[in-house]
Amino acid sequence: MRILLSNDDGIHAPGLEVLERIARQFSDDIWVVAPESDQSGVGHGLSISMPLRARPAGDRRFAISGTPTDCVIIAVKQLMDSPPDLILSGVNSGQNIADDVTYSGTVAAAMEGALIGIRSVALSQAHTIKDGARHVPWEVAAAHGAAVLDKTLGVALSPDRFVNINFPNCLPDAVEGIEVTRQGRLNHGLLIDRRLDGRNFPYHWITFDRSEPPVEPGTELHALRNRRISVSVLTFDLTDHESNRAMQAAFG
Repeated sequence: MRILLSNDDGIHAPGLEVLERIARQFSDDIWVVAPESDQSGVGHGLSISMPLRARPAGDRRFAISGTPTDCVIIAVKQLMDSPPDLILSGVNSGQNIADDVTYSGTVAAAMEGALIGIRSVALSQAHTIKDGARHVPWEVAAAHGAAVLDKTLGVALSPDRFVNINFPNCLPDAVEGIEVTRQGRLNHGLLIDRRLDGRNFPYHWITFDRSEPPVEPGTELHALRNRRISVSVLTFDLTDHESNRAMQAAFG
């Protein structure tokens, strides 16, 4: 089996090393094509107004001057001599659930793989921020990743579906199981932090409201809060079919 690895945290991210260890439990035919710098939060962005550079970073390993979506496209269409059988994206530093999946470059890489028609999975590791530092228990994804991935690969999916896996923030032995979840909602709220530079000109940081959102049973966040691995199947059909039926009635 040929496997393509990508992410949004960049070619040197520790989560990518974890993902490669997981992938090598399935195959030795591994390709890594990832952004050369952190692309967190770029969503399903595509670089169409600038050229892309593919810089060799080892055997079957490339750093791309673009987004995770760019990485998947240039890997499959240009760098690889034949398409992969599987695309894995991650392991992201931080959970990718609820509203965040629309911002996530990690999820976007898996989405692009599904658009191309290749089985794709996004993997993310929940973490905590304490004293201004990020504490990521990579050992959870490393310990459970292969077994969870193996289960998902045994399920037949339509070509326009992809899998989103999130690992809880706990010790590996404290994981309480696996839960198949639905996409929830977060209420983190985006805020603007306005500051002044050395010449007194304003600049802005987009920041997050870290207040605790409501947790609904059956969602990814509920699973993670209860130390369970969240597995959900996503699709890129954003149509609200129920509201569409009401709209059709309104237009006769």
